[in-house]
Amino acid sequence: MTETLFLTSDAVADLATPTEYVDAVRDGYRQRGNGAAAQPRSKFFRGDPDGMFTSYAAILPETGAMGGYMYSAGFGATDAWFMTPLFDADSGAPLALLDGASMNPFKTGAAGAVGVDELARADAETLAVIGSGAQARGQLRATATVRDFDEVRVYSPTPDNREAFAADFDDDLEASVDAVDSSEAAVTGADVVITATRASEPVFDGDDLESGTHVTAMGQYSPDKRELDTTTIERATYVPDLRERATFDAGSFIQALEEGAVTEDHIHAELGEIVAGNAPGRTSDDEITVFDSGGTGIETVAAAYLLYERAREEGLGTEIEFSPASEALTGN
Repeated sequence: MTETLFLTSDAVADLATPTEYVDAVRDGYRQRGNGAAAQPRSKFFRGDPDGMFTSYAAILPETGAMGGYMYSAGFGATDAWFMTPLFDADSGAPLALLDGASMNPFKTGAAGAVGVDELARADAETLAVIGSGAQARGQLRATATVRDFDEVRVYSPTPDNREAFAADFDDDLEASVDAVDSSEAAVTGADVVITATRASEPVFDGDDLESGTHVTAMGQYSPDKRELDTTTIERATYVPDLRERATFDAGSFIQALEEGAVTEDHIHAELGEIVAGNAPGRTSDDEITVFDSGGTGIETVAAAYLLYERAREEGLGTEIEFSPASEALTGN
């Protein structure tokens, strides 16, 4: 028998800071840039009841861990459940099973922050956030650790939501955080733009981006949905989390490709290649850059292993048992 740690969302909720998530995820992308295995998500749909079942995985050999996400969203309960299996990358044995819900905005936000750190100008001071849900919160908490912003502007279509978001973060961050009444007001003059929405159509006009702006888009991973318009993709140095994902489920890039505005050669590099120093990031102050983040096993395994180690140090979690196939897979 192998003892495996089961960790609830509550158990891991406060085990790591945004900075620690960012550091772990950055190292995961460095490993990916040096050849660590990862692939885009698999998605399975059911129409009645309407729902999506998703999985993705990665191996981080230097971390010594592998695993990923499996989650259901929608269906009859109209809710979502996230399971994160984590294995030892050397022995193959199961290390932990995490309820992955509470860590989700933090690990996803950390991936976005790594993109900002690698691609945004070093002197970026003004941040625009489009979206006001849990993912937008995770993105802002993480991104605020990699740049010293003076001003944050948030826009979402519901006034109460954007006002509440601004009020919460205005107390938490050194930057002033204000709600604005349009995406144009948020984006115009911003040094960094984050989109964290469920929108199916572009959430701002690419012509509103000024030279030197960085954009992190993380809200969509479907070929027929996009947060960024063709103008944004065409103007930008385009960096996805996984090169393969750009033509698989990155709707913003796929639709620009279908419109003939760009070719596959427009993909500059994967984020990991830049983190590892195997491809350049930003090369000029007036360059527009895009990080297209659709969610991968890279940030998931990196974050899960961080939480697993912290939980072991603090004696958290419940031990469960898994039998190896040499004992249980007998056919008897």
